[in-house]
Amino acid sequence: MRISCLPLFSSSGYLSLSLSLFLAESSTHTLRLHITRDIEGEMANGVDENVVDGSTMFSDEEVREISGFKRGGDDYVEVTCGCTSHRYGDAVGTLRVFTSGDLEISCECTPGCQEDKLTPAAFEKHSGRETSRKWKNNVWVIVDGEKVPLSKTALLKYYNQALSNGSNRSQAVRVCHRDEFLKCTQCNKHRRFRLRTKEECRTYHDAFINANWKCSDMPYDKITCDDDEERASRRVYRGCLRSPTCRGCTSCVCFGCGTCRFSDCDCQTCIDFTMNAKA
Repeated sequence: MRISCLPLFSSSGYLSLSLSLFLAESSTHTLRLHITRDIEGEMANGVDENVVDGSTMFSDEEVREISGFKRGGDDYVEVTCGCTSHRYGDAVGTLRVFTSGDLEISCECTPGCQEDKLTPAAFEKHSGRETSRKWKNNVWVIVDGEKVPLSKTALLKYYNQALSNGSNRSQAVRVCHRDEFLKCTQCNKHRRFRLRTKEECRTYHDAFINANWKCSDMPYDKITCDDDEERASRRVYRGCLRSPTCRGCTSCVCFGCGTCRFSDCDCQTCIDFTMNAKA
């Protein structure tokens, strides 16, 4: 842009004003360039003013008649669900539907059931459903007093959208810590350790390095050596998000992370991990 200046200043004053205007114009152009790039970057990353969260995932019309529906958190909603086995009856749970398309079910089939963060397919199998591998039709919610398959509700729209976009990787490859088992040194029974949180990982870690660990050392779910051991048919379910009966894969077997390694532990495994993390 050409700048026209009236000759009201001396030569040095005129040059100073011209330079100031030039710098101002240059700064404005640079600012516009940065703003344009920021906007383009946000668009490329999928950032939108209408970001979906737990409160806006579903319209009132879509969930009006669904029993147990709750707008649970920043990125998910909860709803009561179930799966029916002709032999065992109804297994009930709580389904979480995430904005990312993830689906997680916490089973409540019995008061003592500890199965949570199950995929719908794993929940279907856990319930004892005879014709499994059709979880979209076999897992149901209560709509206006009737059992309605998930496939006939709006609850799967984010799951289906993620599949169509090729972005629903969490159901297949999201890394987690699978459940582990330790044998009591007194009764030789295997006891399950859930590793969903850092506290649970620490509990298992301390038990694992204790050469004399016994049932009574379990800090939660107080058990004794007199309690029955979990059936072998149940021990195959270890919480892998990729496959309910997985024997170990890159999705559920961790070789060391900030959740399952501890800087205040003096075992060699934790010492090596901490030193490598600082390097």
